[in-house]
Amino acid sequence: MERPDLSGVAAEITDYIAALEAELELLRTQEEASHSEASFEPSEPPTTVNVITISAAGVAKRTPRHFYGRQRRGGMGVFDLDAPEGDAPAFLTLAEADAGLIVLTNQGRTFRTLVADIVEREVRSRGEPLAARFPMRPDERLALITPDASGGSAFLVLVTERGHVRRIARQYLGAGLQAGTVLCDPREGGAPAAACWSSGNDELFIVTRSGQAIRFAERLVPVRGCLGLRVDPNDRVAGVAATTAEGGVFLLAQDGKGTVRLMSGFTANKSPGAGGKVAMKAETIVGAVAVDDHSDIFAISRLGKIIRFRASETPPKEGVVQGVNCMNLRADECVALAGASIAP
Repeated sequence: MERPDLSGVAAEITDYIAALEAELELLRTQEEASHSEASFEPSEPPTTVNVITISAAGVAKRTPRHFYGRQRRGGMGVFDLDAPEGDAPAFLTLAEADAGLIVLTNQGRTFRTLVADIVEREVRSRGEPLAARFPMRPDERLALITPDASGGSAFLVLVTERGHVRRIARQYLGAGLQAGTVLCDPREGGAPAAACWSSGNDELFIVTRSGQAIRFAERLVPVRGCLGLRVDPNDRVAGVAATTAEGGVFLLAQDGKGTVRLMSGFTANKSPGAGGKVAMKAETIVGAVAVDDHSDIFAISRLGKIIRFRASETPPKEGVVQGVNCMNLRADECVALAGASIAP
């Protein structure tokens, strides 16, 4: 759009327009500088860990993690997955290049694929269809993406939209998993909403989109599962994290604000199934990940921007807070996050 003739406009109006134009130019320059400084400057030695970004319809790509430069908390991030118009990014996870991915649908069915089978591309590039590889039903869509177990992980903790929780032993989710296996019945607790890996002796922290949360020992979950959190009819589960009594959980809101909620300030329930209490003041929580002193946070927005920053830049809190600015958003919103503990 060309600048129209303003010769007949009052001086104070033209001065105001000129000030706005100068501000827009400054913001554009800052964004370009942010992209050029952070896109491909390695923040760690080359690694086989991949950042996997997937759209709501299943368009996916992977990029080695070291190509994502760390920014300061509150940065604008860089453009990542270039998905088709109307198909925004929806899932974000990290996995070794030789690992597998476990895919759950809104009907509770489970599929597996190899990370190596997902196209490897640069940070800002297009993905390729992933969901087309699975025999999906007409009304079926992706609900959860999680990598294979690693390290001391023993159970996949699965939580539905309505707060039902179940633990599945890792040996049932390996290469022998039969395509289409039903891990949870949506008629009982809604579609799968959140998942994490646990050691078998962790504390589970479940949070809803409105910021209500509960904490309890995972050993209290029976073999067949149970209600983990009573969820309001107008709410749904946003995330689950397996942590310790001395640990912390990073919470991210849709507006780009986040906090590290310390478990020392969040009393554990003696049993699952109770109502939640406020974990963070936010309109909409995107998710939760357990963090430590060496954790990096990755967050992606609806417009396809991704940011990486140190979790330690977010002040840990024992009480309820609104959070601090973690991602600078303009006409945008955060949709997913992932975390990784990276040895110094």
